Amino acid sequence: MASLMEELLLTMDGETEQYEKLINLNRQKKDSIIYKKLDVLEDITVQEQAIADTLLELERKREGLLCHMAEVLGYKGEQVTVSWMIDNLSNQPVEQKQLITAKGRLVQAADNMQVLNIQTQNLLRQALELVEFDITLLKSSRQAPQTSNYGKDAVTTGDILGNRGFDAKQ
Repeated sequence: MASLMEELLLTMDGETEQYEKLINLNRQKKDSIIYKKLDVLEDITVQEQAIADTLLELERKREGLLCHMAEVLGYKGEQVTVSWMIDNLSNQPVEQKQLITAKGRLVQAADNMQVLNIQTQNLLRQALELVEFDITLLKSSRQAPQTSNYGKDAVTTGDILGNRGFDAKQ
């Protein structure tokens, strides 16, 4: 059981480290969005995907370790979580405290990552709104005013004008 506990704690520490890496990448991502460095943003996205894959592996490993620990404790088939394990380790205070600490660090890192993701999502939404505004502005600068372009049926056509430069022969 002691080796399973050590492995569980190492796995949870590994998850915390991966979340901290994501947090650092998220800060770089914000800068690349703000300063429109798309090549940097692409590199960050690739790195984030690799970290997400590692996190998924660590999560599966943690779940497997928790199931093994529950079997050792005689709780085969129970829905096992870290909180459940903390509750069932009341007779082992040292391991229980280590698990509480590891869980706290992991939850804190995940919460921080969630906050940063929301901030990045808002930043991306604003960037997309700005791009949409720019596109609308460009389109409208090439359109004729509604009052000056009439068709045969006396309704405005909204046709797009040609080049708006000064046309003079020299």
